[in-house]
Order: sequence, then structure tokens, then C-alpha cells
Amino acid sequence: MNKNDIADIRKRFKLDSDLLTITDIYNVYIRQESSEIYHEESQAFALLDREQQELFLTNFKKVLGGKLGMKLFEVKFERQTEEQTDHAQQLLYDGLQAEEADAWKDEMQHLALKMVKDVQYEKDLVVTFIRGNYFKKTKRNSEETEIDARDEVFTTPFILCSMNQTDLPKRSIVFDFIEREFKSNTMVDPIINLASPIGGFLFPCFTDNAADVNHILYAAGKANKPDYRFIENVLNGEEVMTAADDKAVFEEIIKQVVGEEVDSQTLANVYEAVHRLTEVDEEEEEPEEPPALDKMQVERVLKMSGVDYVDAEQVKNAFETVVDDDTYEMKASHIVPSYTSKSIKIETKVANIAISPQDLKYVKQVNYDGKRCILIEVEEDTIIEGFKLISEELLK
Repeated sequence: MNKNDIADIRKRFKLDSDLLTITDIYNVYIRQESSEIYHEESQAFALLDREQQELFLTNFKKVLGGKLGMKLFEVKFERQTEEQTDHAQQLLYDGLQAEEADAWKDEMQHLALKMVKDVQYEKDLVVTFIRGNYFKKTKRNSEETEIDARDEVFTTPFILCSMNQTDLPKRSIVFDFIEREFKSNTMVDPIINLASPIGGFLFPCFTDNAADVNHILYAAGKANKPDYRFIENVLNGEEVMTAADDKAVFEEIIKQVVGEEVDSQTLANVYEAVHRLTEVDEEEEEPEEPPALDKMQVERVLKMSGVDYVDAEQVKNAFETVVDDDTYEMKASHIVPSYTSKSIKIETKVANIAISPQDLKYVKQVNYDGKRCILIEVEEDTIIEGFKLISEELLK
């Protein structure tokens, strides 16, 4: 799935949407101290009152929020062995194909039991499963009407899971309008924190408007912090690499090739060369697969950046040293997530500076009077605490 696919299905989670329908919902309550299913409840989604529906729909949108490689990960299922009777891919596929809601619930219950096996959560947990259908319009000419655009749609059944912690109500003073008096709040029912899901997933993934049952879209609670135990033991998925992992691998590979020391201009050229790979022509559609850097692309990037002495063997050895795999690929968007935002950190004892990759070329380290200094070229006046700095002719 690419970001456009995710954005499209995400915006369909709203009341009375005709491009996404939810048929069934199954809630499971898991106690913190027992790590077992304490309560379960299954019903048709349409039977919930509209306020509950709206709360859940907002929660499902939260699950699918975030960037690919940071909070969302397309996970490939491991191959099922003959001994495995509860492989997540099979449970989800059987649940998707089940004609009766009870049969679907039974498959989701197996998944919920896998979630509580050999693990204890920090707080009570509510796991919500839904089953529905997602309709995506076929591509038509822009001059056609909205009605015409909906004549033909791709229909994909899906299952979405949301995991949410519970919180106890805070002690407070309330005003009772009936008794007309102030009193302490004695409510003890746990509150499901639907605003901040700690995990979840969407099955199946969508590729070229077709269901891809060999992959599942996993959602982490925090950026660059996927639950590897959950991916491996519950989803039976293969290992994933985060955007932070890819960026760290790239930096280590570059160090292996050019060394620990590099001038700012070369570094700026490297980021610019990587950024060019992520650029999409305005007249073209976003590619299905985001641009990736393998050993050949890394060699090309370095040569484009002015590192003429690099050769294929050096880069191959660097890949084998850092990741022990010379076929490893890094997504270009992970290395330079935003070319214009201040994503590069310059750390010194005196000050920490944030700068964008496109402006790195204006930064230099120079020697002045026997001391190392950072020189930043600026086009406008420098303001500190409302004061305009006076230019000093120190470097001649």
C-alpha cells in the first residue's frame, strides 16, 4: 500500500459513508492483572447508537494515521507450517470469508487469545475488531460527473483491529443539578482511551486496487517503535525496518565508504541526490513502490555528490559490514523524509541547531584564531531575543 491508498480508506471512516460499510463489531476486554479475556461482546455495527459509532469511527481513523515506515508498516506473513493451527493469516482469511457473524467472531477470538498469551499489559486493554467492505472508485476522466464515477467500483472486504488502553476517571468535584449541591465524583467505570490507540492492523493490504492477502498493514502506537513481539507472535509476520532504522543504516554505510569525517558540501550533495529520487513529476501519479536505494543506487548517489573515488566493491563491502546483506534496500523517503523541514540536527556543546537538508550547503565548519567555529551563511538579518545582530568582519 502507498500513502494515497491509506489516505483514501482512512477518510471513508465516517458516518453514513457509501464507500465504506461496517457490518460487524467485536469488542474484547482484557484485564491487566490476569491477561485473559474478561469480557467479550459481538453485534452488528448498525445496532450501536450513532454517538458510539462516531467515537469508534474516529478511533479507526487514528489507527490508520501516521506515515509509512514510522507508524504504519506493511508486514509480510511468514509461511505457515503444518504444525501451526492459529496462523494469523489463516485466521483473518477465514474470518473474512465467513458467512455468519458468529463464525467471524470465533476467528477473531483466536487472535485475541494470541494477544494475551505469555504477555501482561500495563493497563486493562480493549481490543476491537470490525469487518466491512471498502469500495474504491475506478479512475475515470475528470469531465465525468460524480455519479458516473461511482458506477464502477472495486469492492474489498476488510478486517480492522484497534487496541486501546483504559484509564480510571480522575477524582473531581462535580455539581449535581438535581440535588443542587457540590459532591465528589464517585464514578469508577474505566474509560476506553479511543483517542490514542496503542496498536492495530488492517487486513488485507491493497495493491493496484486488488486485495493482497499475503501482507497486513500493522499500526504502531508510537513512531518508530513497532511491537516486534506482536508482529512475530500474534501476526506471524516477518521483521520490519523503521524509517529510523533505514536512516541509521544509510549513515553507517556512508561512513564505511567515505569515513567518519566529511565536509558540509558533500553531505548536502548526498541529501540532495537522495531527494531527487523521491521527487514525483506533477503530471505523473505517485509510484506504487516508493523509490529505494540498493548498493548500486548508493554508489550512484555518492558519485553524484562528488565522491569520485568510490567503487562498487567498496559499497558492497559496506552493505555486508553494516547489515550483512548486500541486497538490502532502504527507502529514499526514510533517509530524507522532508527536504525542506528542519530535520537535521547540528549538536555542539554551546548550542544545538536544526536545519533542513536543502540549507545544509550554507553551513561550514571553519578555523578562526585557532578555534573551530560553525559558519552559517544567511541572507537576512539575524534576530536574537528581538535584537538585530551587528555584522562583524572577523574572517578575512
